[in-house]
Amino acid sequence: MDAAPVRQFLLGLQESIISRIEALDGKPFIRDEWQRPAGEGGHLRGGGITRLLEEGNVFERAGVGFSDVQGASLPSSATAARSELAGRSFQAMGVSLVFHPRSPHVPTVHLNVRFFLAEKPDAPPVWWFGGGMDLTPYYPHVEDVVHFHRTCRDALAGFDASLYPRCKKWCDEYFFLRHRNEPRGVGGLFFDDLNQPDFDTCHAIMRSVGEHFLPAYVPIVERRRDLPYTEAQRDFQQYRRGRYVEFNLVYDRGTLFGLQSGGRTESILMSMPPRVQWRYDWKPQPGTPEAKLYTDFLVARDWLAEKS
Repeated sequence: MDAAPVRQFLLGLQESIISRIEALDGKPFIRDEWQRPAGEGGHLRGGGITRLLEEGNVFERAGVGFSDVQGASLPSSATAARSELAGRSFQAMGVSLVFHPRSPHVPTVHLNVRFFLAEKPDAPPVWWFGGGMDLTPYYPHVEDVVHFHRTCRDALAGFDASLYPRCKKWCDEYFFLRHRNEPRGVGGLFFDDLNQPDFDTCHAIMRSVGEHFLPAYVPIVERRRDLPYTEAQRDFQQYRRGRYVEFNLVYDRGTLFGLQSGGRTESILMSMPPRVQWRYDWKPQPGTPEAKLYTDFLVARDWLAEKS
């Protein structure tokens, strides 16, 4: 099985996203290209390219990482639900990004597209694709959430009419903080372990998701970036960012896989917000915009049925 076309697409996707976000923010990304020789600091070998923008005009932190790593055996986070993969060598490659905007009117966003290949002698290779994107607003607008979900639907529309509803449901269930009994944000789409009907179709689905990211997110940024905000709104944004940290460190499969397999910590944790806070048992006052986030947006909704 040839993973080269997947790698080529992922590298191109990283560059296209960075180019557009640099134009939007006005500040360039730094480039940190890294290599991990075999036997150095864990089980992985390979490398990647970490691109990071910090203290920009629009984004406090925007990270876009590409990695292509190999290992002799999969970590427990990857084999917990699939014991047949234990003992296989593997290759994992993907692009992952998280953007934390400065303005609380602009949502945080996440995208990940990835490919796994697990092999052992005298057995057919096991492969799958995964990915998705999701939106985490602080002071949301219905039209923004509807736009995001419509673009997610469009990313999958050319493959199977049932794919978007399944991936939306999967996203809602995956990006859920069980210890808080609340979703991380307003969802989007998510899929994993995709290997049917065939390699080419699965690769095309992953490509389409990646290519629809900028159309899904950039119009929202352009609508909201210049809205005035208060220090109290920034304070709420930083409080809600704590939920993002909790999810990534407790539940996120990519974060756990990277840390358990001896991955590059700086690149794995670049998704963390630069400023965040927690409060003990804090609740918003009823009727406030902060309360509206919980009552109107962090609930199950069919966003495609809403009027934007």
